[in-house]
Order: sequence, then structure tokens, then C-alpha cells
Amino acid sequence: MTTGSIDQSELTSLEPRVTPTPMLDWVSTLDHKRIGIMYILTAVFYLAVGGFEALLMRIQLAFPNNTFLSPEMFNQLFTMHGTTMVFLVGMPVLTGFANYFVPLMVGARDVAFPRLNAFGFWMLFFGGLLLHFSFLTGSAPNAGWFSYVPLSTKAYSSLQGVDYWIIGLLIMGIGSVSGAINIFATIVSLRAPGMSLQRVPLFVWMMLMQAILIILALPALNSALAMLLIDRWLGSAFFDPTRGGSAVLWQHYFWIFGHPEVYILILPGFGMISEVIPVFSRKPIYGYTFVAASSVAIVLLGYGVWAHHMFAVGLGMYADIFFAVGSLLIAIPTGIKVFNWTATLWGGELQFNTAMHFAVGFLLQFVIGGLTGIMFAAVPIDWQLTDTYFVVAHFHYVLIGGLVFALFSATYYWFPKMTGRMLNERLGIMQFWLWVLGFNMTFMVQHFLGMMGMPRRVYTYADNPGWALLNGIASLGAVFMAVGTLVFLWNIGASLLRGKIAGDNPWDAFTLEWATTSPPPPENFTSLPEIKSRRPVWDMNHPEHADWKTEKTPQDKGRRPNLPKLAAWSFIASEAVFFLLLLIAYVVFNTRSKEVVTSSVLDVNRTGIFSLFLISSSVTFWIAERFLKAGKKSAFVFSLSLTILLGITFLAGQAWEYTGLLMNDITINTDLFSATFFTVTGFHGIHVTAGVIALCVMLIMGIKGSLNPGKTHVFGAVGVYWHFVDVVWLAVFGIIYLGLLQ
Repeated sequence: MTTGSIDQSELTSLEPRVTPTPMLDWVSTLDHKRIGIMYILTAVFYLAVGGFEALLMRIQLAFPNNTFLSPEMFNQLFTMHGTTMVFLVGMPVLTGFANYFVPLMVGARDVAFPRLNAFGFWMLFFGGLLLHFSFLTGSAPNAGWFSYVPLSTKAYSSLQGVDYWIIGLLIMGIGSVSGAINIFATIVSLRAPGMSLQRVPLFVWMMLMQAILIILALPALNSALAMLLIDRWLGSAFFDPTRGGSAVLWQHYFWIFGHPEVYILILPGFGMISEVIPVFSRKPIYGYTFVAASSVAIVLLGYGVWAHHMFAVGLGMYADIFFAVGSLLIAIPTGIKVFNWTATLWGGELQFNTAMHFAVGFLLQFVIGGLTGIMFAAVPIDWQLTDTYFVVAHFHYVLIGGLVFALFSATYYWFPKMTGRMLNERLGIMQFWLWVLGFNMTFMVQHFLGMMGMPRRVYTYADNPGWALLNGIASLGAVFMAVGTLVFLWNIGASLLRGKIAGDNPWDAFTLEWATTSPPPPENFTSLPEIKSRRPVWDMNHPEHADWKTEKTPQDKGRRPNLPKLAAWSFIASEAVFFLLLLIAYVVFNTRSKEVVTSSVLDVNRTGIFSLFLISSSVTFWIAERFLKAGKKSAFVFSLSLTILLGITFLAGQAWEYTGLLMNDITINTDLFSATFFTVTGFHGIHVTAGVIALCVMLIMGIKGSLNPGKTHVFGAVGVYWHFVDVVWLAVFGIIYLGLLQ
């Protein structure tokens, strides 16, 4: 552990000078606040797109036997609606709020890596464009936002829509992981003096948990997407049961990502509510430690409950029991938060403005979604309701009744800080009631439709008793929500033009973002108040009632991890999950195989020799790092050159092996062994190649003298990556070549 190695003044100096063209100034910006606003605006745009798709579906479902949409168009719309709302609305808007407010709330001048921050946004932007470009090809994806196989394989979706879906999600996934690494590093390493992790605002704490979830969960989706793309483009059979593949494997990998994704979306909403309720109750959050600790419990338990989405698959009694218990357990830390928020409201000096209305609306509606989620933890209930509209209702009560209401609350709370103007309260209350009425009309009745047997994912339905009435109510409710959204957008536009001037802290709020101007200057702060409690702005404005006088919190010891190495380790954690799941696929498929193929097609001895070259490169890298620290330039250049040579030699050995396999007509589509072998070793080879390129950059910097002992931490971050690819190869060699787990 070292004191932060990058000065904050260096970070702000990365921001380009203002250009004469405002649009170019925004496109080229590195300011975390502007990037946050661009994330939010992108999410608002896609909210309109996803909302329009939902309205078209509700028109189709308003009447039985309706022909407004064709079955194919309905499938495309519900696929794109789900994908858009999860990946292009939910995740970007939360990333936008995190980008804008996390540095402010921890007292930093910018995020840890401003250029990486901009890269993450543009990956999301272009990934979203590519995904929606599929409509222009006449074949948008049509297999559902979960893209279950075999529906998403070539046999059932031969057009390009699913390919656009896969590539778009992979591109957006890269941006999401880079953004999560940035938020994680900012919170851990760039907190202001006095801001210990036990003093950070709960929104910051929730964003820290969300970043961990993204780093560790998104690679599961990426590995599944990679295998599906290889199936579709290269003819392999990962998910083709007729050739030995497994359709259930897709569900496992998707939901290993998909269930943590629910908490990726809802945890920041918890954080927003945990900021709004205390401020408008005029008291600290009740049980800060319990709220923070329960979030850690959710992160840990969230990885062990994915298969409750798969009770109908037939995993077996013991698996069902395990995941049912896990699903019930995860309700406990979530329930703790609900009791904490309720206790904070109890006895407070409540101010029922629009932000507080949406916060209380969140509390009530999220509880309904949580209770129906507990119902699905009971396997018999899940079997009856899993493919009905009851699931649709549950999911939307969590992510709309929960997340969207939290987002509206946060918008009314933080809009004055972002713009310097207040939103209109009358319009806000009007929007609130339109949304409460419309939301409950749309989704409450779907619980009853589900219990009456209406299946989800169908484009029309028969005129069964009660179905038409309830679907008509649901469709009318969607119109109310659309009108409420228009009121919200009108409120924003009118307030930006002629809204009441906000001032720096119109709510008399508690946290550091309210210690600067509205909107904040480029450098965020001219000065910071002394941080001695969890409410430093309250302490500054009310010194006679300062929290630190009555409640002691753990002091900040001043230690901050090294930024480059912290980012490298975060990236390695993400890549480790990716390779782990690829190796699990290899073990699953080849353990079941009756044929021992490795001994007949792989030259274990030759590959073992080339493996020694790669492992030796870790030793030479370590030596080069020692020479760099000692300032011995010539010895450093020689050792690093030898490391690069050893890496290239290993790649040459892999190319030799590939050539031999291809000459013997063993390709990626030959069988499951060849598919898993080429996929695992191919992705490893790509990582080794990227490492060699990074080492070459370090070598050039060393020769020019720009890589000196003062930048050992940068070289060490590259070393973390290089040692990782070596460790991965040890696992690959042991499992594939030596057959240790077969």
C-alpha cells in the first residue's frame, strides 16, 4: 500500500482547453461531470426508444387476437425493449450519476483515469448505435433480451439480428468494465484526507459494490457471447445438443451474469434513496453500518443464486434446494435496508417535496417486487408461474417501481447541483401521480394475468375470461406513464430556461457535493471542509451540532493503493472470471466425452517446452523490474527485450501447433474438443499478443529514457498483467494438455 501516486492536479490537467466549437468541446471532453451528463442524456434518449417499443407492444396486447404487430415484429420489439432498458438505459444512467457525483462526494478533482472514462462512454455510445442499426438491416434481434439457445442459433435465427446483438453487447461490455474499474479506483484511491471508507456517503458505497459486481459478473456474459458468436460464425457446437453441446450451459452462464445484473441496477438506487431520505427527514441515516454491510452481503450472495431462474430446467432436487435457500437468504440484507429507511423516516421532520414523494414511492413498490421475488424462491410456485406474466410484473416492480422511481427521486434531488436551477415542484408532483397510477395499472394487473395462466413472450392471446379487461388496463397505464414522462421532460426544459436559481445547497444537505458551487467548477472544489464525520457539510454549516462531537467514526489512516496497480488487478479479476468460465466449458464437454482426444492430436512435450519459454518470461520480467528500480537502464532494456523474445517464441510455438492441427483437418467446428481447445488457447494467445505489444511500448519508453525509476509503478501494472497470462497458461496446460480434471 502506498500513498496515492498520481496528483489530482495532474488529472485535471488532462482536460483539453475549451475549443471555439462547443460540440467539439463536449465530444473531446475528459471532465467527469460532462461525461456523466453525456451518459445520462444517452440513457434518456434510449429511454424514449425503449418506451416507444413498450407502447407498441402494449397496443398489440390491448385486445385479444390483435394484428397490429406481426409475430416477428413483436419478437424484435420485446427483444430490443429488454436489451435497451437494461444495457442502454439502466446501466448508462447509473454510470452517469456515478461519474458526476462520486468524485464530488469523495472530495476528488476527477475520476482516477479520465481518458479511460471517455473511452468507456464512447464504447457504450457506438455499441448502442450498432445494436439499433440492426433495424435498418430489416432483421433486428428476435430471441429475447436473454437470447436463449437454440432460439439464438443459426438454425432458428439465420438473419443478422442476433449477430448485431452479440457484437453490440460485447462492445458495451468493454465500456462497462472500463467504467467500473474507473469508479472502483476513484473510490478506493482518490478519497480526500479524512474520508475513510467508513465515512463515504452510502451512494458512493453502493457504487463501489456495483463496480465490484460489474467487474466480476459481466465476464460471464462475455464468455457466453463469445461462444455463441463462434457457434454462429464458425460452426462450432457449444450450444447445439444434437452435436453434444448444451443449451442449459447458456442459461447457466447468462444468469451467472443476469442475477448479479439485477443488483448492478438496483444497488445504486438503494444508494440514491439512502441520500434523499435522510436529507428530507432532517436526520442521519439509521444504521449506516448495517446498510453498508448488507450491501456487501448482497454482493456475496448474489453470485450464488443465479439458478433460481432455472428451476424449470430440471437441475435436480439438491440443486433446487441450494438455490432456493440462497434466494431466501439474499432477501435478508435487502430487508435490512427497508427497515433502515423506514426507521430514518420515523420521527423525522419530513419534507414531502417531489424527491421525497418518489423516494417513498420507491419504498412501497420495491417491497412488492421483493415479496414476489421471495415467492419465486419456492420451487413449486416458480414451476407454476415461471413463464407467465407474474414474472413480468415482478421484474418491473423491482426495476421500474424500484430503480426508475429512485432515479426520479435522485434527479429532483441533484438537478439543482448539476444545473444551478430548481425543478418545478408542481410539475414534479403531477409527474409522480401519473407514474404511480400508470405504473400500478400496468404491472399490478399482470400479477393476476400470470396467476390466470397468461404466458409471457406471446404476441397475442385468446379471448379468455378477464384477459382482455386486464390487458386493456395495463395498456392504458402505459399511456399514463408516457404522459408523466413528457411532463418530466417539459419540467427539465422549462427549468433550464427559467427555473428558480438554486444556490449552492438549497436542501441544507450533508455530503461534499453540496460544499461547492452549483454547477461545480471544472476543478470541483476551491476548498474542502474538514472531514471528521459522515456528514461534513452538516458539520460545517451547523458546528454547534456537528456529528463528530457525538458520534465517533473510524478515522482515515491516509493509506491509498497505487492507482495503476489497483486498476491492473481489477482488470485481471475480470479477465480471470472470463477464462475460468471458458475452462469450465472445456471441462464440462470433455469430461463427458468417452473419447480421449488430447493424447492423439496434441504434442504435449513440444507444447511443454514452449510453455517453459512463457513461464521464464515472468522471471526475466521480474529481473527487469528490479533493474528499473535500481536505475540500470542497459540491464533493464536487455532483460525486457529477453522477456519480449520469450513471449514471441511462445506465440510461435502456438502458431506451429495450430498449423499442424489445421493440416490434419482439425478445425474449430470439428467437434466439441476442438471448439473448446481453439477458443481457450485462442483467447489466451490474443492476451499474450496484447501483453507483448504493451511490453514493446515499455521497451521504447525505456530506451528513450521516459521510463525511469519514478515510474516503476506503471511498469509494475504491466507486470501484473504479464504474470496473469502466465498463470492462466499454467491452468490451460494442466487442464487441456495434461488432462488434470478429466
